[in-house]
Amino acid sequence: MTMESPISKLLADLQTTSYGLTSQQANERLEKIGPNILNKQKKSDAFSLFLSQFKSPIIIILLFAAALSLFLQDSTDAIIIFIIIFVSSMLGFFQEYRASSAIKKLLAMVRIKSNVIRDRTPKEIPLEEIVPGDIVILSAGNKIPADCTIIDSKDLFVNESVLTGETFPVEKNSNATSDELPISKKTNMLFMGTNVISGNAKAVVLKTGSQTEFGKISERLRLRVPETEFEHGVRKFGYFLTQVTLILVIAIFAINVYLARPVLDSFLFSLALAVGLTPQLLPAIISINLSHGARRMASHQVIVKRLASIENFGSMNVLCSDKTGTLTEGVVNIKSYLDVNGNDSEKISLYAYLNAIYETGFANPIDDAIRSFKVLDISNFKKLDEIPYDFSRKRLTVLLSKGSEQLVITKGALSNVLEVCSYAEVQTQKIEIEKVKQQILQKFTELSQQGFRVLGISYKNLETTDMKKEEESNMIFLGFIVLYDPPKSGIINTINQLRSLGISLKIITGDNKLVATNLAKQIGFADPKVLTGLEMRQITNEAFYQQVNDVQIFSEVEPNQKDRIIVALKKSGNVVGFIGDGINDATALHTADVGISVDTAVDVAKEASDIVLLEKNLDVLIKGVEEGRRTFANTIKYVFMATSANFGNMFSMAGASVFLTFLPGLPKQILLTNLITDFPEMTMSTDNVDKEMVSEPHRFDLRFIKKFMIIFGLINSSADFATFGMLLASRVTVDQFRTGWFIENVISAALVVLVVRTRRPMIHGNPSKYLLISTLVSIFAVIVIPFIILGKEFGFVPLPFNILGAILVIVSVYIIIVETVKKIFYKRVKN
Repeated sequence: MTMESPISKLLADLQTTSYGLTSQQANERLEKIGPNILNKQKKSDAFSLFLSQFKSPIIIILLFAAALSLFLQDSTDAIIIFIIIFVSSMLGFFQEYRASSAIKKLLAMVRIKSNVIRDRTPKEIPLEEIVPGDIVILSAGNKIPADCTIIDSKDLFVNESVLTGETFPVEKNSNATSDELPISKKTNMLFMGTNVISGNAKAVVLKTGSQTEFGKISERLRLRVPETEFEHGVRKFGYFLTQVTLILVIAIFAINVYLARPVLDSFLFSLALAVGLTPQLLPAIISINLSHGARRMASHQVIVKRLASIENFGSMNVLCSDKTGTLTEGVVNIKSYLDVNGNDSEKISLYAYLNAIYETGFANPIDDAIRSFKVLDISNFKKLDEIPYDFSRKRLTVLLSKGSEQLVITKGALSNVLEVCSYAEVQTQKIEIEKVKQQILQKFTELSQQGFRVLGISYKNLETTDMKKEEESNMIFLGFIVLYDPPKSGIINTINQLRSLGISLKIITGDNKLVATNLAKQIGFADPKVLTGLEMRQITNEAFYQQVNDVQIFSEVEPNQKDRIIVALKKSGNVVGFIGDGINDATALHTADVGISVDTAVDVAKEASDIVLLEKNLDVLIKGVEEGRRTFANTIKYVFMATSANFGNMFSMAGASVFLTFLPGLPKQILLTNLITDFPEMTMSTDNVDKEMVSEPHRFDLRFIKKFMIIFGLINSSADFATFGMLLASRVTVDQFRTGWFIENVISAALVVLVVRTRRPMIHGNPSKYLLISTLVSIFAVIVIPFIILGKEFGFVPLPFNILGAILVIVSVYIIIVETVKKIFYKRVKN
């Protein structure tokens, strides 16, 4: 009787086979267990989104007060208040629902997928659809989608730092281990959240979602995504404006009660003011602006994964980029295979081809170039073993057999190959490496100065048929693999465009200083300052922060040093973007203010990014930056509007409550004012943006906004007081007074949007047609309402034409004053 293997028993327990599940089995399990996600996402169905429109405490209190009014006195007024709140909420609902639907479609374009065997056929499926029992196929760069047990593997190394804190890759295999061992010792298991560094594997899924080890940790920690600078600024602004509003609203209510006005009316009036004056619309405006910006960016091949990053994208003033594929064509070409004396060598060509054709680590452009340069007959060779490339050794070794001989071939970074060589081959003669080492380094320098990337290659014969890392020693240095990757056509113009947008480009590369400097000069850097990875290790953080802004090229950089560069740039006051698509870029992508990847990137890089480019091209990125700045500008416009018009009204109401013997506006009238002024604000996302707002990065400046609020808020209050004075001097009735203030309030609020939306004169501002039309419709509606039946229901009455004329004069003077003050204000800011 044969014993059942642990893998066979495991597959049987999971009711699966090495050929995977059928689609029907997978669907049944997905229905029963749920999607492979860590946190069950809240349903964003239409009804939930509609209910979220009423989550504001002020809205809830107002609804309660309106319901109380319904039973105690005027049911008509209460019903009107309910209707206005409902219509206003529907306005926000439709905009946000449209925005969320658009974002779901965009995110679907850059979903991370995993390779599984279904119906006995390998196929790619979204990570969230993976279920226990699935057979997954993994290779270098793949994100491990769930907790798995290895069925079969080859030279598999996995980064488990997210779970264990261990920075070095861990070797994995299919040998069974005890369940009692800690995670770091379970070498036959793969865990969700980790990623493959090199090698490949076939594994069976054990647990998914929150049942995984990573899921249990995330449930305990409940980690929040860090706030962007813009989110932090908006939150502080919201708190500030809400606090000031509540103080003034409470003061207005207290004054009205003190003056013996009806308590319920005073309470409703105060709450209605709070609805109109608090920045309750700000989250909706931001959401709409960001989703509109994301849709526009998608049309330029830029997919936004995290909406909040759009604002940082627009504020970005430093872009860190690798050179391959971004600054260069991204297609590595073979220039030549040279021996120690600099002569062409067929032997090096063959050995390089053997090393590249038999490597099974992650796909890379260098091995692709070697394989495609010249196809050779290698039928006499057979692969026995491999030590995959990793970022600490920086070399790749294969063990081959030819007849009865075993041959080891190592290629990699020249210095890393030289450190394992004791000999060199010169004209078929084996000599000690020290005799020609200076000659080798001189040739390397000469080629590097010409802009070529140079790898070293070495070999030796071996007695055994398996190999360990220790076998990378006493090698014979054979010569050079000379590569080139020309600069992209038009890259100089692209870099100049970045500079004109106020973005400085910094190159981070693993290539040596000479190659990086040569490329930099080809693409327009006149005299670039270069800092190498070795030099970085020798300076303190404080010294590094002092000089990081002046460095244009970081060369010979280790993967963990990318993170240090970005942290230093951020601490120096920059908003930093980082483009990365490799296995070793994930940490830097997380650290950057804006992590940018490409659709062809490895899973871990794509997942870590905020923004995904469908094309690895800086021209595409420039379009994205411009759209990010337009989105930022249109969001700030709402902030300026809220501070200039709405905040001014609070001062007006506080003052009016002291000297008027009646409420200047009924609660339903205040809410109607709020509803009408919402229409133009909702079209902000479509508005045109001045070139000045796109040509340089801007950041959320709360101090600047407070100054703007005080100056323009007081001007708005002056217009209100002028209207109050004119109406009292004209000895109008209470209803006429309220109607007059309603008309002046809405028209001035609508027109001031056209003023504060641009730093230019209003007549040269070029608003979008939607903003202009909605503004004109709002003004038309407020003039017509007092003359129709609807106006009567709200307590409005037609005004004499002389009163209307006086209101229009006050509004005109108000707009002229705002225009004049705006010019002086921005001139002083600029100076």
